[in-house]
Amino acid sequence: MIKMKLKKELNALDVFSIVAGAMISSGIFILPGLAYAKTGPSLFLSYFLSGLINITVLLAAVELVTAMPKAGADYFFIMRGLGPAIGTIMGFLSWLSIALKSSFALIGIAEFGNVYLNLNFHIVGLIFATIFTILNIIGIKEAGRTQVFLTLTLLFIMFFYILTGISKININYFHNFAPRGIIPIFTTAGFVFVSYGGLIKSLSIAEEVKDPKKNIPLGILGAFFVVVTVYVLTSFVVVGTLDGPKLKNSLTPLSDSAFQFLGKKGIVIISIGAFLAFVTTANAGIMASARALYALSKDKLIPKTFEKIHPKFGTPYVTIIITYIFIVITLFIRLESIVKVASTFTILNYIFINLAFIVIKESKLINYKPTFKAPLYPFLPIIGIIGLIFILAEMGNETLIASLVIISISILIYLFFGRLNVNRESALILLVSKITSKELKHRFLEEELKEIIRESENIKEDEVDRVFKNSIIFDLKQKINYRTLFKIISEEISKRLKIPSKEIYNLFLKREKENSTVISSKIAIPHIVIRGKNKFILIITRALKGVYFSKKYPSVNAIFFIVGSKDKRNLHLKTIAAIAQIWQYSDFEKKWSLAKNNEDIKDLLLLSERKREL
Repeated sequence: MIKMKLKKELNALDVFSIVAGAMISSGIFILPGLAYAKTGPSLFLSYFLSGLINITVLLAAVELVTAMPKAGADYFFIMRGLGPAIGTIMGFLSWLSIALKSSFALIGIAEFGNVYLNLNFHIVGLIFATIFTILNIIGIKEAGRTQVFLTLTLLFIMFFYILTGISKININYFHNFAPRGIIPIFTTAGFVFVSYGGLIKSLSIAEEVKDPKKNIPLGILGAFFVVVTVYVLTSFVVVGTLDGPKLKNSLTPLSDSAFQFLGKKGIVIISIGAFLAFVTTANAGIMASARALYALSKDKLIPKTFEKIHPKFGTPYVTIIITYIFIVITLFIRLESIVKVASTFTILNYIFINLAFIVIKESKLINYKPTFKAPLYPFLPIIGIIGLIFILAEMGNETLIASLVIISISILIYLFFGRLNVNRESALILLVSKITSKELKHRFLEEELKEIIRESENIKEDEVDRVFKNSIIFDLKQKINYRTLFKIISEEISKRLKIPSKEIYNLFLKREKENSTVISSKIAIPHIVIRGKNKFILIITRALKGVYFSKKYPSVNAIFFIVGSKDKRNLHLKTIAAIAQIWQYSDFEKKWSLAKNNEDIKDLLLLSERKREL
């Protein structure tokens, strides 16, 4: 049976549109009225503060996804960082939080259909949920292209509203700026947190992105800064153009605001924008949330049925259909409950992403190779965790009870199903092992990261890679001089190639006297040609305390011994060139010293960035 894979068909613009589209929806078209009632004219600060908290997890998530561009990205990070038990909990919370945001958007669509066309609320929601589900089953590319068009049109409308309305602001509407004090500004930031709910969840489509290490950072960072700007400016304009009593009782605040300075055409324009926002969020939400269940199934934490990929369309159709059923059910739940529960689930998920990020970073995984590095580590993730816990504490008992129910169900699923099928290590185990100086029996996480890198960077094994795989590694614990090292290596080569060790030793000495094989202060490549045919061997020596070669080079840490017969001349030269090329990268020397064992040293070479001849 051929195992189906997700298709890589999304580019940076697709990622931007999916992320931005997943965020801009009811969070700005409906929530400002409800939020204004809680905090007053300082509303725009709540949106800004909520955005600041999101930065702490965004930067961590972008770094993680450039190292691990896999389906169900936020769940995937937590699972690999904190283990399968917490991974199961967060997988379900991830799925539910973004699915609830989609429900929130579909309720917005249904409300518009009910108000303007007098259509049945539930029928409208059901129809659109069905359309988006079919679109997502047909293909990620089609869903992505639809998202690009809808999102760009929506952003055009939002900036038109901002630029037109900012000149009509009545400064008097900002008097009594924080009528209930400072604390409600922060608690309201938690209430509107769902507005950013699609930010990290959209990374669930990471496995379907072309060149993910480039396109995902470009797409998600661009989308975040554009959306934060839109939220802050839009909430500022809506407060400045609509008087307080009207605003706090409005479920269509932007339409009511636009009517003040554009008349009826303002209502039409904003209604079109709101409809597009609801559509983009619902579409992106189904797209992203289904991948969380898919990732849980791939890790054997839920039944294998959820892992099925459509043979024609290459999409996880089973999890898309299950997400559809859940969303349809939630159309019958009270709006404010959906907002609070979705925000709470998102906050919990973000706390654990930051925790997983810290654990993964501190575990010093040799195959953890992100192309984007989050700044101000570890301060930002720690600040983020503290801020998120503060907001979570203010969310109320209703949402905490809902969270406990989901967590309890997730734990039961793990205990009675996942635990029986999964035996994998996490970065947390590696970190504990590092602290307690215990050896691990397995390298599951390192091996998985290695395969992720090979897949995402499309690394094809060449002749030199095979040399690295078959190499012999010596990890010296004491400082010695090069002559002593040459003797040790000559004896090892003699055993393997059946050539007298003295002959090999003399060839190494002769080569060193003719021209030093040290190519920098830290690396040397002693290489000799021996008699015979079809003979080739690479012995890698790591000497963290250094090997003394000369006064100029008193402490060389990496020595690559290359020995080959004349008929292996081309491979000889290719291997020297590859080693020299690999060593030039800025972080290689650091990772060389951090490698925990021989497998780590080989992985450093096998996953290196270099020109490969296939």
